Amino acid sequence: MLFLNKWWRSNYMIKLRHWEYWPFGIVQLPAILYYFWLSLKARSFFFFTASNPSIEMGGLFGESKFRILKNIPKRYVAQSILIQRPITDIELWQQIESAGLLFPLIFKPDLGERGYQVKKINSKEDAITYCKSFRFNFLVQEWINLPLEFGVFYRRFPQQAKGEVFSITGKEFLSVTGDGKKTLAQLIQEKDRAKLQWKKLKERWQEKLDEVVNADEKFVLNTIGNHSLGTLFTNCNHLIDEELNQSFDTISKQIPGFYYGRFDLRCQTIEDLKAGRVMIMELNGCGAEPAHIYQPGYSFFKAAFEIVSHWKNIYDIAIQNKKNGIAFYTKKEALHYYRKFKEAVNN
Repeated sequence: MLFLNKWWRSNYMIKLRHWEYWPFGIVQLPAILYYFWLSLKARSFFFFTASNPSIEMGGLFGESKFRILKNIPKRYVAQSILIQRPITDIELWQQIESAGLLFPLIFKPDLGERGYQVKKINSKEDAITYCKSFRFNFLVQEWINLPLEFGVFYRRFPQQAKGEVFSITGKEFLSVTGDGKKTLAQLIQEKDRAKLQWKKLKERWQEKLDEVVNADEKFVLNTIGNHSLGTLFTNCNHLIDEELNQSFDTISKQIPGFYYGRFDLRCQTIEDLKAGRVMIMELNGCGAEPAHIYQPGYSFFKAAFEIVSHWKNIYDIAIQNKKNGIAFYTKKEALHYYRKFKEAVNN
């Protein structure tokens, strides 16, 4: 029985039992096949690039996160500066000080992918270590210390006067709750979602792993809202109403050439979310997903259908934009951004 329990709770079986951890190619297979069909209809493999004309590649990959943020009205956006490589430690710190940014900070690649190399930076030493380990341009962003984090997916078809929110994903940061007896390491190993992050957590919390966590104390292991870092995604589509639609339509229409994408943001309350009193950390274009589908227990077949519908939205918006004079990228243009993207993620 002990062997069976250990086998059942192995990382392999945890991932096998929960499709949210399955390889990209399996989860996306129906959408990949559908994408090829849409490409034939559009007579271009790069039709998606017209879905958001102001964002490189429509936001599928290779886009500059900093340039996207610069197009959003300042009152909605976390303060960010772009660090261009090469740069010395002294120059890095001068730029941070000149911007008036204070620790903690968020460092992230200007060309990001699913939480890749996103780090919370608490000191000069952390900043220098990041700068030495990462060779591509990156953003330094203020830490938004607000309790609620959401991914809000917006769409507007070019022929329509008004857009709408069709997906809201709540984000619960990875944590464990103490019982006054077990150490932090034991609590991590007993929680499937945390156990999968053991290598990262072991390094991050090495000085506290042997400490007993007080009874009912919630110990937050990671405060960056990425699925790849253990964040729990929850379906919050019940929050969608006319007030929320109006708020995000107002915000989105102030962003030139934007029709389809997900706002990753924080806010103080649900009331603030609906009223548009939010701080946006990222805006992801057509490469984003309606991430509410990754809630544990969500039907794989329903999720596959929604991913296919996601690509139908991209196609319809792109085709309508083409009729309005927006050209699809050429093969040469697309390869340029693809090479930049691969250079960053392989850094």
